[in-house]
Amino acid sequence: MAKNNEANQETASGFNPAEFFQETKEELAKVVWPSRQQVISESLAVLSMVALIASLIYFIDKFFGWAATQVFG
Repeated sequence: MAKNNEANQETASGFNPAEFFQETKEELAKVVWPSRQQVISESLAVLSMVALIASLIYFIDKFFGWAATQVFG
């Protein structure tokens, strides 16, 4: 029953922007942010994998294009 009263009070009071930003600031303080080196190394890993997969798709496409011209003339 106490939870119903709390829920009703929250919805009845409406949205408070100052309280929202304060709570957001508190939550962001709890986040464990990565170091600059970690961000750089993980970004390079992602870009490398994207380049690798894009190259793989390109060569597979070229191969199937070549094969299609061989079969269908």
